[in-house]
Amino acid sequence: MLGLLALLAAIIAWGFGDFSIQKSTRAFGDVRTLIFIGLTGIIGLFPFVYNEIAVLFQDSARLLLLSATGVVIFAAAILDFEALRRGKIAVIEPVLSFELPIAVALAAVFLGERLTPVQFVLAATTFSGIILSVTQHHRHLMYHRRLLEPGVIFAIVGAIVMGGVNFLVGLSSQQTSPVMAIWFTNIVFTLLSLVYLVWRGEVRHLFKGVAKNPLPVISVCIFDNAAWLLFAVAVTYIPIAIATTISESYIALAVLLGLFINKEKLQHHQYAGVIIAIVSVILLSLTVS
Repeated sequence: MLGLLALLAAIIAWGFGDFSIQKSTRAFGDVRTLIFIGLTGIIGLFPFVYNEIAVLFQDSARLLLLSATGVVIFAAAILDFEALRRGKIAVIEPVLSFELPIAVALAAVFLGERLTPVQFVLAATTFSGIILSVTQHHRHLMYHRRLLEPGVIFAIVGAIVMGGVNFLVGLSSQQTSPVMAIWFTNIVFTLLSLVYLVWRGEVRHLFKGVAKNPLPVISVCIFDNAAWLLFAVAVTYIPIAIATTISESYIALAVLLGLFINKEKLQHHQYAGVIIAIVSVILLSLTVS
């Protein structure tokens, strides 16, 4: 029950979190937004993990796992953030949902979590909905450069990498603790982000404009950290494949926010694609016992 409650809360947090990410990345950029999220998690979670730090550094295998997870999170976050910054949230979210079959497949291969034929069919249906949602003109072929919505290429690659993130965060949470998994990986991707800003000579502009427009930063830091922490808690009670599958229903909330608050406009077939993708993900969630 606790695992399901954590997932429900994570779904809500992710829905509002991705909506907030779009606002923050458009105002402050991808890397700065990622640093804000990371610093918030590092400071906010430190009181809950300081007793575990010494023990963690005595276990090289777990330290390596968490470090690798942080690096993959950095790559996935930059791709996802750029997709949300460039594109319509109602289109990008269904594309990002393709992380689901990636994470489920990894869990099946490495942890022996099995999938049924129905689940594979629903995964294929999800992908079909994604194809419809990202295609601006349904009479054209996908390889035409003007065919795809802005940000979709970033979302496709980001979804593949994020599938690995879901698996690694779940595994890290099971091997250490949910709070430690999120806290340590925040350190890794924050350091990588800071190195990038130093390399670009932009670190002095890190907090530029935040005081005048703090709401996007505050909301994204709260919702994103809360969502990942709640997901990390959930996978200590529920198998990774199941937790990832159920949590993907957050895209319904994010898409609704994009349509009704951002007033995003789509073609008729794109609406159909969004609906197909969302319904398929929800049905896939219901097939997992």
